[in-house]
Amino acid sequence: MLKRICLISLLLFLFSPLICSAEKAIVLNVSGAIGPATQDYIERGIAFAAEEHASMVILQLDTPGGLDSSMRGINEAIITSSIPVITYVYPSGSRAASAGLYILYASHLAVMASGTNAGAATPINLLGTEKIAGANTSSVEDNKVINDAAAYMRSLAQLRGRNIDWGELAVRHAASLSATEAKKLNVINEIADDYPELLQKINGHKVNVHGVSKQIQTKNVALENLPPDWRYQFLSFITNPNIAYLLMLIAIYGLFFEFSNPGLIVPGVIGTISLLLVLYAFQLMPINYAGLALVLLGIICMLFEVYVSSFGIIGIGGVIAFIIGSVMLFDIHDANYHLTWSLILIMSTLSIIFFLVIITLALRSHRKKIVSGREGLLGCEGMVLSVMNDQIVVRVMGEIWDANSSQHLNPGDKIKVIKIEGLVLKIEPLTQHEHKQLGD
Repeated sequence: MLKRICLISLLLFLFSPLICSAEKAIVLNVSGAIGPATQDYIERGIAFAAEEHASMVILQLDTPGGLDSSMRGINEAIITSSIPVITYVYPSGSRAASAGLYILYASHLAVMASGTNAGAATPINLLGTEKIAGANTSSVEDNKVINDAAAYMRSLAQLRGRNIDWGELAVRHAASLSATEAKKLNVINEIADDYPELLQKINGHKVNVHGVSKQIQTKNVALENLPPDWRYQFLSFITNPNIAYLLMLIAIYGLFFEFSNPGLIVPGVIGTISLLLVLYAFQLMPINYAGLALVLLGIICMLFEVYVSSFGIIGIGGVIAFIIGSVMLFDIHDANYHLTWSLILIMSTLSIIFFLVIITLALRSHRKKIVSGREGLLGCEGMVLSVMNDQIVVRVMGEIWDANSSQHLNPGDKIKVIKIEGLVLKIEPLTQHEHKQLGD
């Protein structure tokens, strides 16, 4: 009997970490627009919960919407998760709008706090204006996007047994509802105003995980928060379209200055780092390559104007291409993820000023008198060293030259170079006025 008790105690001791880890729920806090950083955070959070043998993942959600690609990536992680994912729209005043509604529908259980709302899942264009299918202003492309979104919402509703008709209404007509209405219409499973009530309400619910029915057990479940880490903050920063746009311009101008003046080092280092960051950001974000090509073409044209005189035509064309390309750069159908007009105007203005400054400096350099080489001798004063028949030897700028002149000269006379013929200088004596200026 004593041996049996010792054996049971040993087994309990060995398996206690697994038992304890199964009695906890990982809480992921998602606040703000849905983007690549959010997708990475949720995917890593669900994977971490599975490794820790957590009983569930609670996704605390408050979002106005975000990128369609990131939302679909999050839903894929939720649907393929080996443990239940509960989306909880919390605290009061939060919302699950646009992309957030799709995540709510994809979750194994959907819960909202009182005073929250969900809906408005209609795809929007770059200008942030909604397109209702069937309206006169809707294009074929708009209708294709909306029909695809409606079909996706229907599939999620069918998967989780939620209200199909209202889900499609939210997509096609941007419908929204409160937590009470959502519960009444079978859009969500429960209403809970805090976490203790949440655990109480979802206890005993049955969910389908990979075709297997599981019952949610929340008795003695401990909540473990997994806050966004440095990686989330970093991805959020560089995948902000405005930041990515600035990094792209810094990379272009930094590398331009380095290649124009090799050895400066600092512009090259900054440009290279910015280029690597922006390439990584562009990999995560939907980019319109026609817009990117126009931005690059615009900058090249503005710089090309410096070397080819076109009276500003190429430069002006470059400015126009730069502005149009900036507007088209990000192929993102969400108001939370597009370039602000103020930034486009500021960077366009700075590029124009840079372009004008470069042209002004180039023109000034062309107008300056050449002060080196043979051409630098033209107009320079010197002194006659010797005259022997028609052979004249002069000193100009510290060098000895053979010279000839149509006028009679004597050793010691002051002269001026008026022409260069091979290795012989054509000279003439300085006038009395020039002598006086030289003496002064």
